[in-house]
Amino acid sequence: MPDWLTHIGLAHFVVVSVLLFVIGLVGVLTSRSVVRVLLLVELMFSAVNLNFLAFNNYLHPTGILLGHVFSIFILTVSAAEVSVGLAIIIALYRARATADMEDYNLLKW
Repeated sequence: MPDWLTHIGLAHFVVVSVLLFVIGLVGVLTSRSVVRVLLLVELMFSAVNLNFLAFNNYLHPTGILLGHVFSIFILTVSAAEVSVGLAIIIALYRARATADMEDYNLLKW
């Protein structure tokens, strides 16, 4: 097998990360479901984590694990964000009986 088929470089990880982030961003901007938006934000967090890990491996292949630390921190924050977000979604669903974002105008004047 040729070397270019077996070697996965930094550019490959960055392309996959950008694709994941763009899919999440387009989904967040076009979706009407609150739960779908929450899941797509998590997809965007995963793209950022992939970037951190890829650049950490590229810049420090045998040394500092700073990208891993940032990645674990982002996973922790995203877990807290999901729990708070789901609690808010459940409370809004109980009040309005819908999960459509167009119907949530509680903060409008």
